[in-house]
Amino acid sequence: MTNPPMLAQGREYLAIPGPSVIPDAVLQAMHRPAPNIYGGALIDMTATLIPDLKRVARTRHQAAIYICNGHGAWEAALSNVVAPGDKVLIPATGRFGIGWGEMATGLGADVALLDFGRSAPIDIDRVAQALREDTAHSIKAVLAVHVDTSSSVRNDIAALRAAMDAVGHPALLMADCIASLGCDRFEMDAWGVDVMVTACQKGLMVPPGISFVFFNDRAAAKRAAMPRVSRYWDWVPRANPDDFYQYFGGTAPTHHLYGLRAALDMIHNEGLDQVWARHTRLAQAIWTACEIWGQDGDALGLNIREREYRSHAVTSLRLSKGRGANLRDWLSENLGLTLGIGLGMAAPDDPARHDYFRLGHMGHVNGQMILGLLGGIQAGLTALGIPHGPGAVEAAASAIAGR
Repeated sequence: MTNPPMLAQGREYLAIPGPSVIPDAVLQAMHRPAPNIYGGALIDMTATLIPDLKRVARTRHQAAIYICNGHGAWEAALSNVVAPGDKVLIPATGRFGIGWGEMATGLGADVALLDFGRSAPIDIDRVAQALREDTAHSIKAVLAVHVDTSSSVRNDIAALRAAMDAVGHPALLMADCIASLGCDRFEMDAWGVDVMVTACQKGLMVPPGISFVFFNDRAAAKRAAMPRVSRYWDWVPRANPDDFYQYFGGTAPTHHLYGLRAALDMIHNEGLDQVWARHTRLAQAIWTACEIWGQDGDALGLNIREREYRSHAVTSLRLSKGRGANLRDWLSENLGLTLGIGLGMAAPDDPARHDYFRLGHMGHVNGQMILGLLGGIQAGLTALGIPHGPGAVEAAASAIAGR
């Protein structure tokens, strides 16, 4: 009996939660010679990016561009509004909430961590109680992650702001939308967010390298009262540049800007409400398949049980007995399908870390891509003899069809 053919040739499908699939239009926009950075078309084009970025963030306030990844955006945001010794409250629901707190600690902030684990959203009542007990208003900012990419939990940022207002606490509300912007509904102004950070490599569909900080007038007033701000991280010249280079604190990330222009055109041509609706429908199809697979035995489980708390951009899963890593390896080697590793769900020396994996379904994805992803996973489950409920892909197809 001959060995079955390897089926991994052809274009690889990178189904990880960022970098996301890059559209051909973005790649083509970036494939050009280096432009003049002192005058001409690049400068004119860059001026069009800011209003369109603010449309995606749903804000009328200000935006700053940084040449860095999401971790750099964390530091940029903190550097403008949190002075050494200031206290910040971190309601963490996964690795990235904890990581933002670690960044704040490194900048000299006094971090109060409310850790809600890795399988549940922020407990709004507990946050409200912590703020109520802070009668001296020593907490200067609340740092919340909208979608934690490690756990795939989606937090209710509007409810968090309502709780802060209800107890009359003046702290800034800062939101990490790195995984969610352009995927899950987010309304910066309507939800009362003072500072929001995001990056280009997920819902914005551009290769990693640039990130963004959006801030309102309350945050701008806090920045004006800061004793000092690093010249590079200072958002004032970036948001209101006198010269082109000030947008970026130096040389422009030229080709990323062209890619971003193409990506924003795609988002606004589709319509942001439709973008959100597409992500919702595709996420529901994935959940449907995963829920059915998990009905047979206890091998596969979704990290977040309740649908209302799940991200529409990333899904965190577990296959017991280290089979999460086995499935990822089999799919990569045999089908050219790459799933995301489990991140921060178990200690590095804990064998359970091999159980977890993640599905990225953000940005430039459509129905046939998601059905291909699910079909590939079912093939892997079958090949590896992992128990799973029947009819999952068919049910997902019905969910995509709206049936």
